Amino acid sequence: MVDVSTPTRRTTRTRARTWAVVLAACTGQFLVVLDVSVVNVALPSMRTDLGLSAAGLQWVLNAYSIAFAGFMLLGGRAADLYGRKRMFLVGLGLFTAASLAGGLAQEGWQLLAARAGQGLGAAVLAPATLTLLTAAVPEGPARTRAIGTWMAVGAGGGAAGGLIGGVLTDTLSWRWVLLINVPIGVLVLIGAALVLAEGRAAERSRIDLLGAVLVTAGLALVAYGIVQTEESGWTAPATLLPLLGGAALLALFVLVESRTARPLMPLRVLGARAVASANTAMLIIGSATFSMWYFMTVYAQNVLGYSALDAGLALMPTSVAIVVFSKIAPRLMAFTGAKNLALIGTAVAAAGFGWQSTMTADGSYLTSICLPGILMMAGTGLAATPLAALATSGAAPGEAGLVSGLVNTSRTMGGALGLAVLSTVAAARTAGSADPVDLTAGYAIAFRTACCVLVGGLLLMALWLPRRATAQS
Repeated sequence: MVDVSTPTRRTTRTRARTWAVVLAACTGQFLVVLDVSVVNVALPSMRTDLGLSAAGLQWVLNAYSIAFAGFMLLGGRAADLYGRKRMFLVGLGLFTAASLAGGLAQEGWQLLAARAGQGLGAAVLAPATLTLLTAAVPEGPARTRAIGTWMAVGAGGGAAGGLIGGVLTDTLSWRWVLLINVPIGVLVLIGAALVLAEGRAAERSRIDLLGAVLVTAGLALVAYGIVQTEESGWTAPATLLPLLGGAALLALFVLVESRTARPLMPLRVLGARAVASANTAMLIIGSATFSMWYFMTVYAQNVLGYSALDAGLALMPTSVAIVVFSKIAPRLMAFTGAKNLALIGTAVAAAGFGWQSTMTADGSYLTSICLPGILMMAGTGLAATPLAALATSGAAPGEAGLVSGLVNTSRTMGGALGLAVLSTVAAARTAGSADPVDLTAGYAIAFRTACCVLVGGLLLMALWLPRRATAQS
């Protein structure tokens, strides 16, 4: 008689380990995306407690986003070269320590420094989460479902930020929107150290630190220049110098990458149509959707008079929408194909942004927050999963971490630059007024601008996205 118990037990153990990897990857992704949005409802309390300026409040968001996006290519490459598990633990450890420092900050500069530290930790952690997942789950329907789960959990982190931040700010203090990461981070660190297996897809070699510094500094200067337009205008030296300096650093980054033996961002990676087009689409979508949470929160609090907790609760249907539609996207892809689903999702999101731009100072919850918010995030959930699947399936062997980092970089950097641009657009319309009608007009034009960006992105995707991706050799 043939003993089938041993293979069965081995299969069960393998399946359990695979799900443990998926759980660790999703938890890490939840934390890093959560911290993009969780501070939104706490910004007024931070300003009062630490004496931050209006520009300083924006940098509470951008310090995290720019460090996150700027160093993510470095984090993705490090996962390939030095091991997925090692980089997961390093990134999560740094993220947790910086969260503790931010929660204990006594001065505005300390909070901003801690937020930049969180962003650096997230930049190492986030690519490792997707690389761990794609290494553990074979390519095919199972991996598509796993990526859909990863996207849904990440989307849920961004969406739940408002509610979690509101509860913590109202019941404890703004400090707990950062301190809450500490016990979770410690528990995940212990579990990951015990469960995850090490692995890397390339021989260890010197990493391109110069490239990482150039791209991060360039992106930071461009974002800073955009923010300066709110106070100084587009032609002032305070605006032009950082914009031109940032552009020069980014051009130097491209030059360095084209000549170094081991570049941080091998330019040939972008030669794959799937990688280049999907990442461009992700940047465009991120530029609109990241700012959505910010403007919806300040509209609810500054115009409609919601408390931090009420604002978080008001966005719950929106949070549910992005999680649900991210989760069902892999099933829909089987019928529509990745490209068609990305186009459908972007069109739905654009419709939601267009609807939201009709907001008024005395708008009702249902038509000014709930329903347009559901459309915006349902569309985002439908579009993000096929774009991530297209990008990662177009990666060459040994560059999965790099491409994973590029996907996250595109979305997050798009969000940081989008917030800078749309905040400037809103501020130009508001002209410093605190009147609810003027504030609403400023927020509305920001949503209208984001809608136009998404429509432009939709046309670009229709022309450029491939029907399917072929991995580079």
